[in-house]
Amino acid sequence: MTTVERRLRVLEAKEAIRTCLGRYLDLCDVPGPFPDVAELAELAELFTPRATWRGVGEAYAGKFGSVTGRHKVAAHVASYLPPAEHFRRNAHLLGSEQLRTDGSTGHGQWLMQQLSEYADGTADLLCARLNIDFVVQYDDDGTTALIHRFQTERLFRASLHTRSDG
Repeated sequence: MTTVERRLRVLEAKEAIRTCLGRYLDLCDVPGPFPDVAELAELAELFTPRATWRGVGEAYAGKFGSVTGRHKVAAHVASYLPPAEHFRRNAHLLGSEQLRTDGSTGHGQWLMQQLSEYADGTADLLCARLNIDFVVQYDDDGTTALIHRFQTERLFRASLHTRSDG
């Protein structure tokens, strides 16, 4: 493989990783495209078969624990989403990206800001550090990335005052 081919592979891997994580967060937003079984299957397909999803740190280790396996991870995440009555509204924003890849695997760290209004009417702003490992795959259709290890640690939480304005 030439230097240019290696560099192109790394760029394609980074784009696939960003696309995978962006779709994951899109599926986790409320209201979102999640009310039917097709989206649950799509969520599961963003993970490797033996993927691990875990909460770490004082706030998240006990709350979220650790789940292993593509379908168990999808079910765990979906347990917080409609039709479950947890979130009324929820949006995720990413920043402070640190992303490394050799073209076949990747590791990223992001700060995620989450704005949530809960079914009970309370609302908060959260900031969490995400550390995520990816596996990158290539085929005739292009480059895709799958989440292999997802780790979230809450860094900050503040209650928000809300109005019922939709």
